[in-house]
Amino acid sequence: MPSAAPILCDLDGVVWLMHQPIAGSVDAIKSLRNAGHRVLFVTNNSFSVVADQENALVKIGIDAHGDVVTSSQAAGVLLRKGERVLLGGGPGAVEAIKNAGAILVGRSDEHNLDGSDGHAINGDTDQEIDVVLVGYHATFDYRGLTKLSNAVRNGARLIATNDDATYPTPHGLIPGGGSILAAVAAASGVEPIIAGKPHKPMADLVGQVLRLDDLSNAWMVGDRPSTDGLFAQTVGCKFAQVLTGISSANDVSDVASTSANGDSHVFADLATFAKMIVGS
Repeated sequence: MPSAAPILCDLDGVVWLMHQPIAGSVDAIKSLRNAGHRVLFVTNNSFSVVADQENALVKIGIDAHGDVVTSSQAAGVLLRKGERVLLGGGPGAVEAIKNAGAILVGRSDEHNLDGSDGHAINGDTDQEIDVVLVGYHATFDYRGLTKLSNAVRNGARLIATNDDATYPTPHGLIPGGGSILAAVAAASGVEPIIAGKPHKPMADLVGQVLRLDDLSNAWMVGDRPSTDGLFAQTVGCKFAQVLTGISSANDVSDVASTSANGDSHVFADLATFAKMIVGS
């Protein structure tokens, strides 16, 4: 008997909003698992370390140990052992750098000031940086932008955890890591290498975690056709768009074109999707 299809599930805007569970989402995950589906949480949230994401899910009633994949982890796959990294990002990116065996030589939000006009001194370390890694961090500012972009212009590779321009919260959208990345890319004049959804590094990582080469029977559940829908296309699976995050009922016209085989559907929420899957 064939195994139940894997479910790749976004977190922000699907399961929760800033760790506040969306109505019905916890029970939906339980019902999918009870029906034999492996649920892997695939998130572009790069800020938190993996254990914090897992623990936050446990607090709302979802056992997630070993079932969370982040864009920081995907970025870590792109790093080489011993590379010197300048980081504009959060703890999740720090964890990924360490796990890759790379060396964190500085952070863009740690400034040395010259004491006169308040501009950051970049110093000689920019010449020795191999990689600039950019992810979401609330401490981003002009001096950090200067430090990051200077390092890229001096030859460092520009790697980003993800390029989501916005991030959903219970109170509306806030700027996401992609907005920070856009500034660094514009200031440095370099096209970044992006690790998270919908790009190949994340797809490769998901395949490794699931130990599957063929995900054509899987579902990607997300709230962004431009990210989650295109990620479904990248991994070759079906796409289920929910309307509890970024997108609304007015944003679904292109959903059918965002999966590999055109097998895409729109659901009010994760609970509605789970009912369809479990009942089928």
